[in-house]
Amino acid sequence: MILLLCLAVIQVCEPKMPVFATKRGVYFAIALKLVIGYLLMYSSGGVESSLYYVILLLPVVSAATALGALGTALVTLICCAAYLSFLLFVDWTRYTIPPDQVKELLLRTLFLPLVAFLIYRLVEEARVQAKKFQAAAEELAGAKNSLREAEAAVRRSERLAALGQLSAGLAHELRNPLGTIRASAEMLRKNLSSENVVAAELAGFIASEVDRINSLVTRFLEFAKPLQLRLQPTDISDVIDRAVEQLKRHAPASSIAIFKNYSPDIPPFLIDSELVERAVYNLLLNAAQASPPDGAITVKTKPVDGAIEISVIDRGVGIDPAHLEHIFNPFFTTKPEGVGLGLAIVSKIVDQHGGKITVESELGKGSVFRIYLPVERP
Repeated sequence: MILLLCLAVIQVCEPKMPVFATKRGVYFAIALKLVIGYLLMYSSGGVESSLYYVILLLPVVSAATALGALGTALVTLICCAAYLSFLLFVDWTRYTIPPDQVKELLLRTLFLPLVAFLIYRLVEEARVQAKKFQAAAEELAGAKNSLREAEAAVRRSERLAALGQLSAGLAHELRNPLGTIRASAEMLRKNLSSENVVAAELAGFIASEVDRINSLVTRFLEFAKPLQLRLQPTDISDVIDRAVEQLKRHAPASSIAIFKNYSPDIPPFLIDSELVERAVYNLLLNAAQASPPDGAITVKTKPVDGAIEISVIDRGVGIDPAHLEHIFNPFFTTKPEGVGLGLAIVSKIVDQHGGKITVESELGKGSVFRIYLPVERP
């Protein structure tokens, strides 16, 4: 009864204790069941009178469910050998085995590998089905993520279209009064006497602010008007190099190191080099503005599933997770003097090329912007 109680405790505790979840724990549990089963059979008469030979099914079933084919075969052979080893304790000078009991002995011995084979096949089929279900679940999760990205892209495109139309109409309406205000300020400054310094200075302020607003209106119009792509075979490395040189000339990023990691496996493909250069430049400019003075920016390219990936990586301040969904919207910016058109223009250029843009960011650790441009266009 003590040995049966020990087996019961092991069977109940085995699936609940983490120590038995490891490979070594599985071997230990199988060995423990085999030893206890052997002692139980030995204490109840061995092969002569023991009815507890079915206890040997416990280690066999455990091996079939937890181990591979080789481990299951090995444990089954050990169990069969353990059962037949009781023949060594028989006093053959006093006992013989009748033919009908020889058959029963063989059936008991063959019963163990038969059960092991059936359990192993069932478990393998269950594992195959589980892998299929897991693959289907992963495929569904991927489809769900793709659908979510597509919905976000559609919403962004709708917002871009609406805001583009609004910007175009507003810009055209503003240009005429701005021109009148600037001309009036110039005439006022010319007609003022040299003694009226304050008025002349104010007229200059009016003219300069009108120029700034007019520049902003021009950017609105550039964003609103449809892009006409001039596609030609282009080496993407040359485009990125020009964007980097442009950043060094115009951006205050002289102390920021820019590392290039170009894939040699990218042939020239059809893009509008000027527009793609502008998109990469805007990403580099954002990365430079987000980086510390002695920071670094990495630009990488590589082929990915029929597309070319361009990655701009910085180690700057990062982007608040609450803002990630809105950063490609026009006029959305967190910079005090920003307009919020840079990333919107990048998104528009990428969309026109039939590609997509993604971003990964973590506050305090930096951001990774990835542009995917298709190699072959329909």
